Amino acid sequence: MSKIFNTFKNEKAFIGFLTAGDPSIEKSKEFIMEMVRGGADLIEIGIPFSDPVAEGKVIQEANIRALSVDTTTDKVFELVDSVRKDTDIPLVFLTYLNPVFNYGYDNFFTRCKELGVDGIIIPDLPYEEKGELDGIAKSYDVDLISLIAPTSENRIKQIVNEAAGFIYIVSSMGVTGVRSEIKTDINSIIKIVKENSKIPVAVGFGINTPNQAKELSQIADGVIVGSAIVKIIEKYEENAGSYIYEYVKSMKDAIKK
Repeated sequence: MSKIFNTFKNEKAFIGFLTAGDPSIEKSKEFIMEMVRGGADLIEIGIPFSDPVAEGKVIQEANIRALSVDTTTDKVFELVDSVRKDTDIPLVFLTYLNPVFNYGYDNFFTRCKELGVDGIIIPDLPYEEKGELDGIAKSYDVDLISLIAPTSENRIKQIVNEAAGFIYIVSSMGVTGVRSEIKTDINSIIKIVKENSKIPVAVGFGINTPNQAKELSQIADGVIVGSAIVKIIEKYEENAGSYIYEYVKSMKDAIKK
């Protein structure tokens, strides 16, 4: 089993996200390490892109900030190289198909394997077209993480049968962003997944409070938080490190109880 899969074996997992290069590559390294210190079990690193269609305003603006300081895919790989000197926590890229295609599939995944990137999430890669990339990713020991949205009901069995690492359950329709409540019938989705696969299930999109994390951790194997962390970075900029640590610790503590 993969390193990502094994992350979920002993306890509920907290997965944190940030956009690489916001506000700088050096600060992204610091913020990742603060998440690790706060108890994160896996880190998603966003590769900035000019058209992040699945993202809400908060992460879109983080992409703009990162691109404005010339954050390239190569610089994101340099970030991973630096992080890997200090931690072996599972790392997953969140990006779009265009940056991977332009870098060259083999070149991209060669770098992933060399530097220890464990997985990749590509929101604009439909399930029907994932075959284009899945075999290449597997050949370099990178898990292509499958997403299941509230509209995926008729395809859940197909999706989970080919899943690797963990299943990313999208809690709400629309784009990423914090939400005061989550109304999707996540129980039903997770039930179908669990009946058809032993792959761990993590829920993301909209989660931002310890209470939400605690509630969802009762039915899922992990929770994913992105926009709430990016908002901390937006607010405190280069001084966000200690605030990220405290926030991640509060979320991890909530899903332990």
